[in-house]
Amino acid sequence: MAETTDILISGGGVAGLTAAAAFGAAGFSVICVDPTPPVTDDGAGADMRTTAFLQPSRAVLTEAGLWDRLALHAAALRVMRIVDAGGETPEARIVKDFDAAEIGDEPFGWNFPNWLLRRELVARIAELQNVNFRPGIATRAVLTRAEEARVTLSDGAQVSARLLIGADGRESPVREALGIGVKTMRYGQKALAFAVTHPIPHDNVSTEIHRSGGPFTFVPLPDRDGQPCSAIVWMERGAEAERLAALPVPDFEAEMLNRSAGLFGPLTLVTKRSIWPMIAQTADRFEAERTALIAEAAHVVPPIGAQGLNMSLADLACLLDLAKTAPERLGDRSMLQSYHRRRWPEVKARVLGIDLLNRTSMLSPRPLRDLRASALNALYSLKPVRRTLMKAGLGMR
Repeated sequence: MAETTDILISGGGVAGLTAAAAFGAAGFSVICVDPTPPVTDDGAGADMRTTAFLQPSRAVLTEAGLWDRLALHAAALRVMRIVDAGGETPEARIVKDFDAAEIGDEPFGWNFPNWLLRRELVARIAELQNVNFRPGIATRAVLTRAEEARVTLSDGAQVSARLLIGADGRESPVREALGIGVKTMRYGQKALAFAVTHPIPHDNVSTEIHRSGGPFTFVPLPDRDGQPCSAIVWMERGAEAERLAALPVPDFEAEMLNRSAGLFGPLTLVTKRSIWPMIAQTADRFEAERTALIAEAAHVVPPIGAQGLNMSLADLACLLDLAKTAPERLGDRSMLQSYHRRRWPEVKARVLGIDLLNRTSMLSPRPLRDLRASALNALYSLKPVRRTLMKAGLGMR
């Protein structure tokens, strides 16, 4: 006989675990499964990427009972600095600051290591009696009917849920089981993710350096062993990223110093290097019978402007609002169609905008890099445009 629950979440990454905590805090019964147990420290196997929660995401985290747990570990992002280093030599020739103080009293957001987020999410879920997290268990089969989604798990268990949430990544088993197609844009790019210490403080400024191949981005982290520390996302064309990932540490640190235009002094690698392929992807629809897709099951973007997870939390906020407004309609056709209508056009527009920014950041010919620098100068110089860009990046109206 099938076990019953209000919500089954397939996927226990940051988005899936946040959804489990949020729906659990709202009083729904939740089962969350993921084939890979989360690594909750910075040791072997840890996800060394970082996540910036932008202003609108804090409301979701607070509602889920997560913000107070996370706030102690937050590195505030008050300034987003764009540096053009696309001249003859890798030196900063244009530096422009987008300051959160121009649009309000709050920082743009707060940055956290992904492994730490998983640690705090798992701890929060353990406090919720109505949430059952099952690491090491995968979704094997999905059968939907008008009144339920019946899911078979890898341990042989069957679960009947009023709502199935696919939060299981860009190769989503839930999306594939339901035959939902995707449109994918490939860049021939990969991103290196790691952390460094450096002698020059970051002053809670996120710094994105453009030359060619993609941005080289410093994201502030709390000090490490008394030294200023930053997470780095270094995007390059695939072959170059693979070459960099294989370099001995001293050679890699020399390459980092050159690519960073020396803005923070010599960089010392303090974690392993992970490497990720870059794509942009949008599911053809975000809903099916008794099912909603969120996060990378619904959309994937390159890591520019801290958009990825914040788009995912906007999915969650929308779905949670619909569920709380009419809990008796949880998972029914009208609720899920409303979810798709609200989220799909917004996500599509944002994916296209990030795609344009990424292609611009990859420019190699010198005249096109000069044109990019001129455009940055022009946009920054117009205060109303600058403020509009900042608000758009936060998802504010």
